Amino acid sequence: MSTFHISHGDEPLLGRADPLLYNVVYCSRATKGVGAAEVDRIVESSRRRNPAQGITGILVFGSGIFFQWLEGPRDNVTQLMAVLRADPRHESVVQLSEVEEVRERLFPGWDMELVTSDHIREVLLDALGAADDPKHAQALGQMLAQLDSGELSGLGAA
Repeated sequence: MSTFHISHGDEPLLGRADPLLYNVVYCSRATKGVGAAEVDRIVESSRRRNPAQGITGILVFGSGIFFQWLEGPRDNVTQLMAVLRADPRHESVVQLSEVEEVRERLFPGWDMELVTSDHIREVLLDALGAADDPKHAQALGQMLAQLDSGELSGLGAA
């Protein structure tokens, strides 16, 4: 494993060996015929496969729209995104953000958690309230802003 040096202000933390964590946030539209039963199958499959790949995250489904936050090793998340882009259950995949940095996971215990559109605001607000890392707070704030602005139409915008 490589050693990465990060700094807080001007002081580097030498010898810090935290791995880079890659995350992707995307939205897509479900193709015709994809409903709750199919989404349950997607979640079950993700829960079986993601732990071995070191991938965690959340999946929100509502009004025919998928919204997903994936985090893990770059190669594994990139490969999963290629699979998702080719999945006939998705169309109009729009990548909202992509970041690679040294940090802790936002969803460490969630190999893939399904959040209903009715509860996405609650989940994001709870995560924001618990975020100790300013970068976590910023990412969660951006997701809330996108939700409120209507960019994530159909996911419970206020």
